[in-house]
Amino acid sequence: MSDQSYLGWPFFDAEHATLVQTLDEWAKAHLPQLTAHEHEDLDGTCRRLVTALGEAGFTRYAVPAGAGGVYEKLNVRSLCLIRETLARHNALADFAFAMQGLGSGPISLFGTEQQQQDYLADVAEGSKISAFALSEPNAGSDVAAMECRAEAEGDGFILNGTKTWISNAGIADFYTVFARTDPTLEGAKGISCFIVPADTPGFEVSERIDLVAPHPLGTLQFTDCYLPAKQLVGEQGRGFAIAMATLDVFRSTVAAAALGMARCALDATLDHIGQRDIFGGKLVDLPLVQAKVGDMALAIDSSALLVYRAAWTKDCVAERVTREAAMAKLAATESAQQVIDSAVQLHGGKGVTKGNIVESLYRDIRALRIYEGASEVQQTIIARQAIDQHKG
Repeated sequence: MSDQSYLGWPFFDAEHATLVQTLDEWAKAHLPQLTAHEHEDLDGTCRRLVTALGEAGFTRYAVPAGAGGVYEKLNVRSLCLIRETLARHNALADFAFAMQGLGSGPISLFGTEQQQQDYLADVAEGSKISAFALSEPNAGSDVAAMECRAEAEGDGFILNGTKTWISNAGIADFYTVFARTDPTLEGAKGISCFIVPADTPGFEVSERIDLVAPHPLGTLQFTDCYLPAKQLVGEQGRGFAIAMATLDVFRSTVAAAALGMARCALDATLDHIGQRDIFGGKLVDLPLVQAKVGDMALAIDSSALLVYRAAWTKDCVAERVTREAAMAKLAATESAQQVIDSAVQLHGGKGVTKGNIVESLYRDIRALRIYEGASEVQQTIIARQAIDQHKG
């Protein structure tokens, strides 16, 4: 059984521990059946996961109370705990939940009351799937290089351009899309955020992208898509700030998902080494194996401290946690990669056998070091904040 002693840390309230226990029991009872055909029917599995998470009430944590959520504003500790728990059970289930929050995040944080009622209530129920469209072929980590344009026309905007590496491409009911509305401004200025329903004329998913750990991912094409002014999220020209504020909330949850995968890898390893016969004893008896397990456990607890410091700080102390979230994501994703690699090594041949849990985790973890800001981006964020703080 996974270590849950961390739930007694001062970062959490009683309802957080109850949430984890409730979700853990639900995941054990439902996820095996829900994900049984994830490789043969990826899109269908994701839709079923969102529906099931909605029916069970867990997607309510992805939106604020005004639109059917649990808390008045997004509770990052709950989001992290849900992602950690789901990722420990199944990576695709974690993905399905995460995108409900990230895709609708700009609306939760900056949307009008009408926008929240129109979209977030369905997200909370699991009846609509959301997506977050920021990256472009030439604008991934460098958001300032964005080329997608939304030109004012009449009482709305005409959207043209391409987005790629977009999760939930092809299954989302709506997309929060970032586009440049003022081409005269350079860099991150002049970018705005829009809600684009999937049935908008001129919108299409032009490509699906297959990954080492498959989930719905693709390229979006916008050709003369007309968007009424009511589809603008927040103030025109404030899109970059909206995107960064959204990532400020959800970047810590990526770290939490990595933490859940690392916990799963350690659990599987402890089971394996306790049963594996070698040299007249068990694998667990070897000092070198114990040293590796010690490193794995240390990495997990170190990551957990950073993850839940960031989440607690966001919930209870500061409006922005760019530095804390960057540290959590960098440490947790990099450490999880090492923990899972050690798990594969200790499993020997079984560790690279298709279908083994640690083999699946080895593929699942890799993308987390890239999306929502690659590790190198997090290093840069941390360094710049440290330098600025020292100057100040």
